[in-house]
Amino acid sequence: MTNIQDKKLWGGRFAESTAPLVEQFNASVGFDQRLAEQDIRGSLAHVEMLGASAILTPEEVTQIVDGLHVILADIRAGNFEWRLDREDVHMNVEAALRDRIGPVAGKLHTARSRNDQVAVDFRLFTKEAALTLAQLTRELRRVMVSEAEKHLGGADGQPVILPGYTHLQVAQPILLSHWFMAYAAMLERDEGRFRDAAERMDESPLGSSALAGTPWPIDRHAVAAALGFARPTANSLDGVGSRDFALEFLSACSILMAHLSRLSEETVLYSTFEFGFLTLPDSHTTGSSIMPQKKNPDVSELARGKAGRVFGNLMGLLTVVKGTPLAYNKDLQEDKEGVFDSFDTCSVVLRLYAEMLPRSVWHAETTLRAAGRGYSTATDLADHLARSGVPFREAHEVVGGLVGTASRSGRQLWELTDQEMRDAHPLLSAGVAAALTVEASVAGRQSYGGTAPERVREAIDAAKAGLAE
Repeated sequence: MTNIQDKKLWGGRFAESTAPLVEQFNASVGFDQRLAEQDIRGSLAHVEMLGASAILTPEEVTQIVDGLHVILADIRAGNFEWRLDREDVHMNVEAALRDRIGPVAGKLHTARSRNDQVAVDFRLFTKEAALTLAQLTRELRRVMVSEAEKHLGGADGQPVILPGYTHLQVAQPILLSHWFMAYAAMLERDEGRFRDAAERMDESPLGSSALAGTPWPIDRHAVAAALGFARPTANSLDGVGSRDFALEFLSACSILMAHLSRLSEETVLYSTFEFGFLTLPDSHTTGSSIMPQKKNPDVSELARGKAGRVFGNLMGLLTVVKGTPLAYNKDLQEDKEGVFDSFDTCSVVLRLYAEMLPRSVWHAETTLRAAGRGYSTATDLADHLARSGVPFREAHEVVGGLVGTASRSGRQLWELTDQEMRDAHPLLSAGVAAALTVEASVAGRQSYGGTAPERVREAIDAAKAGLAE
């Protein structure tokens, strides 16, 4: 006969013990024990409400509350025994409570189900994770803005100029500060997505019970408030059966990692000998086991690679959810590991970049030389003709011909002769060509959001004001 202490808390209906392989396959305690704090917080709020609603006596509430606090202390101290045969975090905690205080522990589960219990635990974790990532994203954005401000003056008081690329071909010169502010703008939107997601998931499903609500006279609004939620979920089926809050969190993580992967790609490229724009700190790079000269950008490469696992977590949960009927199904046990992993991955990558970027060194002379290559000021020459009344398409063709002439002879536009310039168009001259500096090109981009130093300063000041709010 099965000992009552070892009997499953749901086992009254069953005549056979669970097969060992099924027990192993079914259990989630190996990963959902991470929700222990949220689970006990939910139980404490629930039992306090049961007492306030006169469903449990004050003595029963005190016994359960005291027992839960002891269990929480054991978990925090690492002294709690997690048992596979107790399946999940909820059953481990409840069974431990029963071991400690006896049958009264069973009254904790009055008017609730594991379905709404896991839903509230997971929402609590995911909301807190979203707000944590929002803050970490904000801190990296602060670093980006600080770096933008630092390089707006540069070591010699001049702004650091960087080649801007399209199709990874030199396009037009930009300020390095403008480049940093582009990532600051992306991170601002990323932070907003996490905060928006946290606001939408700010609902407590506890009290939805298995799927249909409960006949017990509970106060769901009081429980929601006690747990820090803005309100209870409005529909019990939706409360236990929906995981769009986790999908939205994973979507925000995926977009963030896409941005960080783009940043990683550029830091990898710019730190190569071929580019030579950037030296990454020794503290955030590694060496080769065979080639003593190597300095590998492992942080950036790993961040770029880990974007794929975060994308996979989103696709995995989308695939799980798309075929599940209402309300709860065991498939939804697969919702947690991807969220945990994405949270951990995003957290460490954000912290690493916040550490690494201020310690990195940009080589202004190298970036300035590179910004002048590839005929990066050709558009400025076309704009000069257009400002003189030449239709831009005609000006484009004229300058394209000049670029061809210069490239065939291995020269830059400003090295063309006065005659070559005048042959191309009467409004051109060697003097016009000589004015085609990267500094002048950058300074001329005065449109709102452009790379001119004044516009970048405005963007930095606006970002600093936003970060101070």
